[in-house]
Order: sequence, then C-alpha cells, then structure tokens
Amino acid sequence: MFYWLLFEKLHTSFGPLRLFGYVTFRTAFASLTALLLCIVLGPWLIGRLQRFQIRQYIGQHAPTSHQRKAGTPTMGGVLIIISIVVPTLLYSNLRVPYVWLALFGLLAYGAIGFWDDYTKVAKRRNLGLTAIQKFSLQTLAALVIGFFLLVLHARGQYSTAMNVPFVKTFKPDLLIDSLLGSPYTYPLAFIFFFGFLILVLAGAANAVNLTDGLDGLAIGLMIIAAGAMTVLTYMGGHREFATYLELERVPGGAELTIFCGAMTGASIGFLWWNAHPAEIFMGDVGSLALGGGLGTMAVLIKQEILLLFIGGVYVIELLSVVLQVASMRLRGKRVFLRSPLHHHFEELGWEEAKIITRFWILGLVMALFALTTLKLR
Repeated sequence: MFYWLLFEKLHTSFGPLRLFGYVTFRTAFASLTALLLCIVLGPWLIGRLQRFQIRQYIGQHAPTSHQRKAGTPTMGGVLIIISIVVPTLLYSNLRVPYVWLALFGLLAYGAIGFWDDYTKVAKRRNLGLTAIQKFSLQTLAALVIGFFLLVLHARGQYSTAMNVPFVKTFKPDLLIDSLLGSPYTYPLAFIFFFGFLILVLAGAANAVNLTDGLDGLAIGLMIIAAGAMTVLTYMGGHREFATYLELERVPGGAELTIFCGAMTGASIGFLWWNAHPAEIFMGDVGSLALGGGLGTMAVLIKQEILLLFIGGVYVIELLSVVLQVASMRLRGKRVFLRSPLHHHFEELGWEEAKIITRFWILGLVMALFALTTLKLR
C-alpha cells in the first residue's frame, strides 16, 4: 500500500518519498514494523489467551521437566502471522503475484495449525488433528500453490528450473519439460512437480513444528533461516546480482525480500516473549505457518535444495523423528533416548538453555554455509 501511495503517487511531489521505491528501504521498515508489532501486541495477546484459558497441554510422552510448562498460554503464532502479514501488505508492491503466493503459504499452513491448536484446547489435552488429517490438509495447500505456479509458468512469469549449489550450469527442470512433448507423458511430469512441491512445503512445515519443543528454540532458528532467505530473495530478484551469480532469476522476486524481512522481524519480536522461560508458546499455528512460509519462499526463488542447509537444524530434527520411528517399527529399538533430537539431549542431562544456544550456533553455521554457496559455484 505504501509503495503505491507514497512512491507511485506522491514521490514526484515530495522527493524523499522516492526511498519507498527501493526494496532495501522497504525491507528495513517492514522488519522494524513486524518487530514492534510483536513487542507491543504481545502483552495484550498473552492476557487474552490467559483470560480464555488457551493454554499448553503437555503430552504424557514429553520429558518430565516439561510438566512445569503446562498452563503457559499457547497459539501465540497468531501474533507472528499478524506481524508478518501487516508489514508485507504495507510495504510490498502488491501487483507482484509472488507476494500473494507467499502470504497464502503462510496463512494456509497457519490455518491448519490453528485448527490443530483449537482442537487441543477444546479437548483440554495434547491431542489435535490426526497425522493423516494434517498431512492431507498440507498436501491440499501445496497443490493450490502448485496450481498457481503452473499458471504463472504458462504465462512465462515463473521458471520451474531449480538452482543447484556448487553447480552453475546444471539447473534441472521440476516440470521435466521433456516429458511434455507427448500427451502420454503429461501425468508423469505433473506428478513429479506436485510431488516435489508437497515434499518441500509439508517437509518444511513439519520440520519447524517438530523443532518447537524448547523455549525459543524454533523461533531463534527461524530468525537465522529467515535472515538468510532475505539475502537469497534479494540476490535472486536483483538482475545484476542474479546474472553475476548465475542464479535462476525470478522477475519481480525482489519484492519477496520484504516478506522475508517481515518474517525475520516478527521472529525477533516473538523471541522477546518466547525466550526461556517462555511467557507464551507459538503453537502449531505459528510453527506450521513459519515452516509453510519458509518452504513457499524456497520454491518461489528456486532454492529448494539450499533450504536443506538454511534450515539445517530443522531438517536434523525431522530426520531424528523419522529414524526413531523407523527403528522402532523395524528393529524394536531406539536410536535416540527420545525424539526429536533436542529431547535426546535433555535425557542426557543437558540444561535447556545450553541445548537452545548450541542448536542456534549450529543453525547459524549452516545458514552461513548456505550463503557461501552463492559464490562457490
């Protein structure tokens, strides 16, 4: 809105308003706005959640030390979503379709998490939607995003080619255009495209959700991941930088930098209230929204592979659960004392603050490594 009003309409009348034409300027303001919204609205939301008894219920399989967290207000992810959506609408060029797709990814997965959290609160126990229900809804959201991406692809506004770290010339096409030469191979091309999209989006959403088990752990890692994604969106959307780094450019994609900046600012603001000992939990509404938004960004800017490094700790946490479940079903033995991985270290006797800090350090190292691959190609 501000881009249209202050830059397109008024900057010729008042020169300094031309600053709103720069993505970097609007990204900085979006980040600050998101941060302030989270900090200012935090006490009000915490009070409301306490009033309506929207509190955390601890499952019977959680570590014993977590029982003291029962009763802490949850569903704080609503605050995160508001703090991302408002600055994005205020500072972005809303004519760019990628902005709306990013917002849809955030809101769609956030809505799934909201339903899951609401079910837990209504039942007054840590049992929300079933795994099948959640994955089915996540798949549906991914299919909707995929449909609109194909529409943009048909219009020549979106490339299905994917950037590959360390390799300049190899850019595999997710749609496998070679299969579109014959009507008989159409289904294979679309199955692969949508299957990969579901893997990225649902995988990112669930990875963040599983990591959200210690005070500030998931949101601290999101600050790092969203910050790195802010750099990537700017580089991928900037013509000169994309050409120099030989990235698959997304025309107009620089506007997504504002969304990522808002996500970074909102995460910092929420950490203010979620830091150990937490005054509020984000709940599934926050973790699924952030994961879905992060995954959507990776798909839009063609950095699906690099997302594995940017969200490296999230991926490790997800894999720890997969390994634990697979080992229990196939061998009847545990790989870890408890999963996800942060619970394993709790069982080893590590203090919560130490686990959180060390996981943040690991996340920062992996995100920095991901950014170095832009040049090492």
